[in-house]
Amino acid sequence: MNIESLMTDVCGPLVLLAPTVLFAILGGLTLTGRPLPEKLINRMCISAGSLGFVASLLMLGLMLAGHSRHVAIEFGEWIHLPNFHLNVKFVFDRLSVPLAILSFLLCSTIGSFATRYLHREPGYQRFFVLLSLFMAGMVIASVAGTVETLFTGWEFVGLSSALLVAFFQERPAPARNAFRVWVVYRISDAALLLAAVALHHLTGEGDFDRALGGGPWPEGVTPLSAYNSLIVGSLLLFAAAGKSALVPFSGWLPRAMEGPTPSSAVFYGALSVHLGAFLLLRVSPLLDQSLILCVLVTALGLATSVYAYLAGAVQTDIKSALSFASLSQVGLIVAEIGVGFRYLALIHLLGHACLRTLQFLRAPSLLADFNSLENAIGQRLPSVDRGRWLSTRAYRFALARGFLDALLLRLVVTPFVQTFRWCDRQERRWAAWLAGPGAESRSKPEEWS
Repeated sequence: MNIESLMTDVCGPLVLLAPTVLFAILGGLTLTGRPLPEKLINRMCISAGSLGFVASLLMLGLMLAGHSRHVAIEFGEWIHLPNFHLNVKFVFDRLSVPLAILSFLLCSTIGSFATRYLHREPGYQRFFVLLSLFMAGMVIASVAGTVETLFTGWEFVGLSSALLVAFFQERPAPARNAFRVWVVYRISDAALLLAAVALHHLTGEGDFDRALGGGPWPEGVTPLSAYNSLIVGSLLLFAAAGKSALVPFSGWLPRAMEGPTPSSAVFYGALSVHLGAFLLLRVSPLLDQSLILCVLVTALGLATSVYAYLAGAVQTDIKSALSFASLSQVGLIVAEIGVGFRYLALIHLLGHACLRTLQFLRAPSLLADFNSLENAIGQRLPSVDRGRWLSTRAYRFALARGFLDALLLRLVVTPFVQTFRWCDRQERRWAAWLAGPGAESRSKPEEWS
């Protein structure tokens, strides 16, 4: 068996199957009402993550040994029309392989940490089901070779993120905040879906190799014109802004801290919050084609970084402060992408994800560490007012988190909810009219007994 066969027949399928099989097993047993012991769930999660991690490292080593920068694995063409082609394809290159390695590494670390952190928690198995779904979504999105495959992983990540924000569902605040996150994700997903439709309309397919150029990342040259690149790129930038909490969608990020600390670490400190930046890295040939798009990306990244720094300077809880610290670095990564520093942005993304995961995991024991230090030195540590240097207006702006949360509620969440409630009412009226005048009484006979 040669190197190419090892990559396409062994390593690539293992990278995809490891998290998918884990989710299928845990999800299937959960649906059938069969709880598993905590130790067994932990071993399954660690085993799947380790297998995927080793397969990803082996793929990287084989690519380096074979001097290959682009390995494609296709699973056939599912739809073939004159102006529309839908195929399932995965690509391993200098962008996807490092992110896949990072996903397996951090998800395995979080799984090991959560075993003790959520010990005897009623939703222990549910957490690992959603974590496995998230790991599968991140891996699929990382190695996606078509926009449809990317959208699939994108949806898995969004669904697991929203459900883990509402993990403590017995309290109203997590469910309410998860709903806010879900609304923003829905709008972001709609923008990505429109970008996919535009790509199909302009090129006839969503294959990144053809739509964004056939060269290895990041050297591809898109066949689209500057105007078409601006249109498609703007939709993708909108999708990335919603997923990575860039301005003006930054208001939902501190609300997402309602979830357990392990999910906050892997989602909003390490992987999920960087998925928008990864999307911009993947479609970087579109940025090279349009100067206006590059300026928009750079400006949005810098504005997000400044906003996150100001808002984070006045936070009083550790998780909110870390979330805004993560957002400030994500803004800088997006700005680096806009000015053309693609490899720098990738290295920045990988390093920041690892650092922020460690900080989030250390957050629960921070107060205990401070108490131990104060007991050791025999006096209280001096408090530092990080926002004292701000002017009154800047301090109020930062304390209110730029009023983006209120604007998000008024301009995005409320119209979204009202629109779909109106659609629900119209659907009920239409169904009642089709069913006839006696349908309600026939459907609820118990009310008359």
